[in-house]
Amino acid sequence: MSDQPALAPLTWAVTTGEAGMTNQAIGLAEAIGLPVVAKVIHVPKPWRWLPTHWAAPLGIKTLCGPGSDAFTPPWPEVLVTSGRRSGALSIALRRASGGRTLTVHIQNPLVPFENFDLVIAPEHDGVAAANVVQSLGALHKITPAKLAEAAERFRARFAALPRPLVAVLVGGTSGAYRLEAEDTRRLARQLADLVAARGVGLVVTPSRRTGAANAAILRETLEPLGALVWDGVGDNPYFAMLALADVLLVTEESVSMVSEACFSGKPVYTIALQGGSRRFKRFHALMRDRGYARPFTGTLEPWAPPAPLDETARCAAIVRTLLARRREALGLTP
Repeated sequence: MSDQPALAPLTWAVTTGEAGMTNQAIGLAEAIGLPVVAKVIHVPKPWRWLPTHWAAPLGIKTLCGPGSDAFTPPWPEVLVTSGRRSGALSIALRRASGGRTLTVHIQNPLVPFENFDLVIAPEHDGVAAANVVQSLGALHKITPAKLAEAAERFRARFAALPRPLVAVLVGGTSGAYRLEAEDTRRLARQLADLVAARGVGLVVTPSRRTGAANAAILRETLEPLGALVWDGVGDNPYFAMLALADVLLVTEESVSMVSEACFSGKPVYTIALQGGSRRFKRFHALMRDRGYARPFTGTLEPWAPPAPLDETARCAAIVRTLLARRREALGLTP
């Protein structure tokens, strides 16, 4: 008999709190099928500056700075982490559990991959190893059930809009891209031209990155044409837009937004911004070559993607297979 405490039939989804990383970790955790507990870790200085596998031997207690959630036994059956700094906690907890917790890390951990049971890295990062699964784009927590629920809540609000209904998901300035007023004006003109030429309906949702000035340009140009431009008040129509639109336009700076749009199974066009990087160019080339997205040039073409892009479900199925093997090796019953 092992003197290790029993594992809890749970998945812990652990990040350092960034929205993008949290969405990926919780999305995968929920798709695995065990009850999910979301936790946040704040690695204190100076340990946050160390390479992940150097910080891990310090132990869980040292890695958990002020504001961190509790990390105590019983350890979970599955630990999902996302983002570099949460990787140290994964390595430390794997050791604390005697190697029994199945550890899954999302994104390139920038440390030897054998420190984890599974690494899920974006294909456009070019990461490869025996225990690495490449995902096309980003994982997320959107499901068909969530889209159906959002569609019912917003169906009446969208009903009066013309068809085809074009949903426009606008991000903004990021580390690699910039959204300037001239970009927003160009986009607004293109959308206005679509309304004039095709009679399309428009639903537009800016984000925090869009900025007040750019959001104002969109509202002032498009609302007189009958477009719905979300003002940031009340329920965000984002999920409903994915569910109810016929076509989706997405600014290119967000791998997550493009990936989520492609989950809808609708035609997706990416809106060019200023800037970019080789990493983003690889991502957009993959999405284009696999038939999931095309660049937006001001016109809409009749085409359809091969299928809804659901990398979260595919990766979760791989984790469930590994978990079944781990349970069998440990003599555990599900």
